Amino acid sequence: MNIPAQMPAMVLTATNSALQYTMVPVPVPGTEQVLVKVIACGVCRTDLHVVDGELPHPALPLIPGHEIVGRVVALGKMVTSLKEGDLVGIPWLAYTCNTCRYCRKGLENLCEHALFTGYTVNGGYAGYTVAYAAYCISLDSGMAVPGTAPLLCAGLIGFRAYMMAGATARRIGLYGFGAAAHILAQVAVRQGKEVYAFTRDGDVTTQAFARELGACWAGDASATPPEKLDAAIIFAPAGELVPKALADTDKGGVVVCGGIHMSDIPSFAYNLLWEERVVRSVANLTRHDGVTFFHLLPGMDVHTTIKTYPLQEANLALQQLRAGEFQGAAVLVME
Repeated sequence: MNIPAQMPAMVLTATNSALQYTMVPVPVPGTEQVLVKVIACGVCRTDLHVVDGELPHPALPLIPGHEIVGRVVALGKMVTSLKEGDLVGIPWLAYTCNTCRYCRKGLENLCEHALFTGYTVNGGYAGYTVAYAAYCISLDSGMAVPGTAPLLCAGLIGFRAYMMAGATARRIGLYGFGAAAHILAQVAVRQGKEVYAFTRDGDVTTQAFARELGACWAGDASATPPEKLDAAIIFAPAGELVPKALADTDKGGVVVCGGIHMSDIPSFAYNLLWEERVVRSVANLTRHDGVTFFHLLPGMDVHTTIKTYPLQEANLALQQLRAGEFQGAAVLVME
């Protein structure tokens, strides 16, 4: 394939500032990396946290984006697991050391030396990107569409949070019904769960969207669900939802915080936690999560609802994501 010397990219040069549309050199893959021509890249709430300076020490100047679908166009000399033309997904987890105490315990998502796509290494808001071959997810050829992109983070982190909620949980509350929740709701419903969707107060449009995707109940975040929940998963970055979710959750239930950033959690009475309720967070993902999730999907009939933007409108996509101006997920389309 004829690979150009330059490519378009959206670059973050300082936090709390707009991305700059510019031409930059096409990266060269290292010995264990592949060069990927980007087809589409999802716009994730984590990208907002990076741009807004809520995540510390991004590798500036930075090309954001970690929900990447693309084709391999060049291989590092030690890569044997992939070949040119393969369709791959590139997720948030970009690299782990495989030797630290967490990696040795099978907790590579907590690796002390991990790298993260679109945060500590460049991501997919560009024509091309490089990735370590071992951390790419092989995709079926039919997934070369923009709708696949949100599955690479919104889908994966939602799935990991869902696993943390416990296999026996039947009534599951989803707090914040955006990209992750709209995917997870479909998975949970296909597995016979009851989904209770909580949205911003008064957002009847999103509540109707949740019911269309199979939620048995949808209402305001401040509302009390008609049944006690077995588990609650919080995707909205709002710490005040933690005591609210505990109050909605039954004895022995689990409240999972699914975001990488959240506002401070207010103090709450011990009786909300008592009776063996659990509050826990989900951090990053593992390669095993990716393999498991994408093996599960073909039998699920899960569809993403997306709004697409050309690369140069990434700032608009981020702005509209922040304001909650669309249902589902935003995706930048490169071809």
